Amino acid sequence: MKLLTSAPRGTQDILPKNSYKWRFIENIMLDQAAKFQFKEIRTPVFEHTELFLRSVGEETDVVQKEMYTFLDKGNRSITLRPEGTAGAIRAMLEHNLHNESLPVRLSYVDSCYRYEKPQSGRWREFSQFGCEMVGSSEPLADAEVISLAHSIFKRLNLNNISVEINSIGCPKCRAEYYKSLKNYFKDNKENLCDTCLSRLEKNPMRIIDCKNPDCSKIAENAPNILDFLCSECREHFQKVKEYLTSANIDFIVNPKIVRGLDYYTKTVFEFVSTNENSKGLVCGGGGRYDNLIEQLGEVSLPALGFGLGIDRILLAMEKQNTIIPAPETCDVYFAPLDEKAKALAFNLSNILRDSSFIVECDSLNRKLKSQMKYANKINAKFVIVIGEEEIQNKKAKVKDMADSSEHTISLDDNFLKEFFEIYTEIEKNKLLKNF
Repeated sequence: MKLLTSAPRGTQDILPKNSYKWRFIENIMLDQAAKFQFKEIRTPVFEHTELFLRSVGEETDVVQKEMYTFLDKGNRSITLRPEGTAGAIRAMLEHNLHNESLPVRLSYVDSCYRYEKPQSGRWREFSQFGCEMVGSSEPLADAEVISLAHSIFKRLNLNNISVEINSIGCPKCRAEYYKSLKNYFKDNKENLCDTCLSRLEKNPMRIIDCKNPDCSKIAENAPNILDFLCSECREHFQKVKEYLTSANIDFIVNPKIVRGLDYYTKTVFEFVSTNENSKGLVCGGGGRYDNLIEQLGEVSLPALGFGLGIDRILLAMEKQNTIIPAPETCDVYFAPLDEKAKALAFNLSNILRDSSFIVECDSLNRKLKSQMKYANKINAKFVIVIGEEEIQNKKAKVKDMADSSEHTISLDDNFLKEFFEIYTEIEKNKLLKNF
């Protein structure tokens, strides 16, 4: 079949056969966040471009190469959100949530957009779950946020996820660290890629996580940020490690985890798959950004958060053969045989739906044989055929599709009561057979 167009490159259609997997993951994430008192927030899919220029950073690849930015009809520069933190913090400040009580705990599931080369687990439109905690500078807050993300992976039965943490200190620490980094990389700059050469003066820490093999090799012996921490940052990081240890959360200190933006401070962390089939797949990460909020508003508040890539988590789950519960199938399929039967089947369908059953009624005027085939195809548990005889007798048969047994049911005011009795008895017998 010739189509007018297809989905844009780097996007994907989540079809019904897979969409339940996304809903399962999202529901667990939001539910677990709620257990930590994080409240869901929903923000616009696009924002004024200056929000991301300030929050993500003009020197980053995201801003320079990957953002979807355009002028709207009012000649205003608008950008599709490349990440979730900026919009959540903007909304918090705009609506004065920080004046109600602290800490502010926000969670969200966002679609995000970045123009980059599509590859496995990386799309130009992708889904991200995130949490932001605003108002606490205590190391306990760092440990709690990491604990939340860790608990989500546990509930998803993704056990082969390594928690990697680091501290990138404060502006005071980094001033000396940057000097040392610049001196080190200047001695090796003839082997740096063009991108890292441009980072050398403004963002030398970004060279450490460059994916270019030559740059990575040079960065192996670069100065370690942990050697430059001031006493306050060193104590903060030590406390975070102690809290994680006390909660039996295993972690690895990885000095190579860095952030290239000045507003990031102290704790940074990532979640990396260690499973053989998905080894090295980064499923998310975050950190403390104590200096961001004052750049977006007229208030200075400590904050931290994380983002988990749902696309990548689902990929890791598939590679690890993690079982995602299949969605509930149709409980009852009504097979009406004429116009009067259709009206009655329609009404009875709604009665069952109001009692939380999943119900479908034929709407294609199919013959009975075709309707039964369709009921099998959608894995309907029961079929109720209604025709002229059933309407006249006010009785019908409930067919159990598992064993073809049939049960008589009234088509009057007793219908719902009798169906509950039949359904309960059948389900009870199935449970007994399993023992």
